[in-house]
Amino acid sequence: MTEKALAIIKKMQQNELNESFIYRGIARFAKGKENKNVLLRLASEEEAHYHIWKNYSGMEMKPQKFRIFKYIFIARVLGFTFAVKLMENGEEVAQKEYEHLLGEVPESAQIRAQEEEHEARLLEMLDEEALSYVGSMVLGMNDALVELTGSLAGFTFAMQNTRLIALSGLILGISATFSMSASEFLSAKSEGRTDAFKSCSYTGVAYLVTVVLLILPYLLFDNAGYIWALVCMLITVILIIAGFSYYISVAKGERFRPRFLEMSLISIGVAVISFGVGILAKKFLGIDL
Repeated sequence: MTEKALAIIKKMQQNELNESFIYRGIARFAKGKENKNVLLRLASEEEAHYHIWKNYSGMEMKPQKFRIFKYIFIARVLGFTFAVKLMENGEEVAQKEYEHLLGEVPESAQIRAQEEEHEARLLEMLDEEALSYVGSMVLGMNDALVELTGSLAGFTFAMQNTRLIALSGLILGISATFSMSASEFLSAKSEGRTDAFKSCSYTGVAYLVTVVLLILPYLLFDNAGYIWALVCMLITVILIIAGFSYYISVAKGERFRPRFLEMSLISIGVAVISFGVGILAKKFLGIDL
């Protein structure tokens, strides 16, 4: 066996061991019996792969505690579906390494097939409650981004006072949060859904968190720094959209770029138009705050 092949085997052996511990760690707190069973089956398969590679390397390895802790922490904060799929996405890079092993390790073809097919099917069986309400979260966050970004941009030039802008945005944002939540609740009820309260809660929380993040720059700058607050607010908008788009692209297997560009163009476009409206309103109404 070549040194390169042995190095690849050792790397894969370590990864399989780590992932078996990660799956078992996540299974301890994952909700739902079926989810736990899927995660434990994945852990068993990774452990079996570890022993196959061990037969070739002749080495006993220890789990890498930091890597295991990292993914378990991500699972607790962002959900186990996101953590598991993020970890498995990293294995796609390793597929090229399997090609190198085919001539020297016959069992590598079997492991590769299992990684690509069986484990993929098992991952699709994971059913996390939060992901079923992604539509509600998108509704709340997207509406907050479009409405509040435009409003704050308009307020920025019309008022030119960070405290007044923050106060106006907060009143508008909280009112809109309750309005959006109520609308989602009534919509879900009219469809005969039994999860109307959960659905409106996800919508409301997503809206409120977005409101707080967008208003924060206006609380951090003094009254004269309203332009800098606007710039920071727009940067925050892009970061929120990028973060959420990445989360959805990993957790639900959707493409990142189209969603990110669509939401960014809409939010920034509305902000530019509203900023222009603020300039015109201040000029023609003759109001000086």
